[in-house]
Amino acid sequence: MKYLSLIFFILLLTGCSEEKVKPQIDKSMTNQEIPTQESWNFKMLFTDLGKLRAVLFADHALVFELKRETLLEKVRIDFYNEEEIKTTTLTSKRGRVDDITKNMYAIDSVVAISDSGVTLTTDELMWRNKDRKIVSDKFVTIKSPKEQIQGYGFESDQQLNNYVIFKPVVVAGSQNSKTDSLK
Repeated sequence: MKYLSLIFFILLLTGCSEEKVKPQIDKSMTNQEIPTQESWNFKMLFTDLGKLRAVLFADHALVFELKRETLLEKVRIDFYNEEEIKTTTLTSKRGRVDDITKNMYAIDSVVAISDSGVTLTTDELMWRNKDRKIVSDKFVTIKSPKEQIQGYGFESDQQLNNYVIFKPVVVAGSQNSKTDSLK
C-alpha cells in the first residue's frame, strides 16, 4: 500500500507542470476559406413547383455560406422529366453548386448518360437550374445509337434529346440524324 501511494504521488507530481501549451492557430486562412458545414454522403433535391427535377449526390460536400457555394467531391446527379421519371444520370469527380442560382457545375471526367442511349463526355459543364439546360464551352463528345459528334460548345435539354454542338469537329453517323440541327 505504501508503494502504491508513493507511485501515485510521483505520477501526480510529474503530471503537473507550470508550462502551459497553447495550440497553434493558422492565421493565413480567412473566414471565407473555412466551410460553415461539411457533409459526407451528401444529397440535395432540386424541385420546381413541387415537382422533382434533379437529385444531387456527393461523397463529400463543403458549404461556404459567405461565398454562397457548395463544393462537391465524387458527384452524381439524376435528372427527372415532367412526370418525375429519371431520364439522365451525370457523374464527375468534382462539382460546385452556386447556392444563389442553384446552378450546378460538373468538373473533371464528366459523363452524362440518358435513358435513350446518348452518352456525353467532357471536362466541364454546367446545369442551369432556371431552364434545366446542360451547357458547356469545352470540348465535348456525344455518342448515340445513330451518330458520334465531337466539338466545342454545347447546349442540351437535361434528357440529352435535343442537343447542339456549336463548333463541330467530327461528325460520324447517319445523314438523317441530329447533325442537321448543328449551328
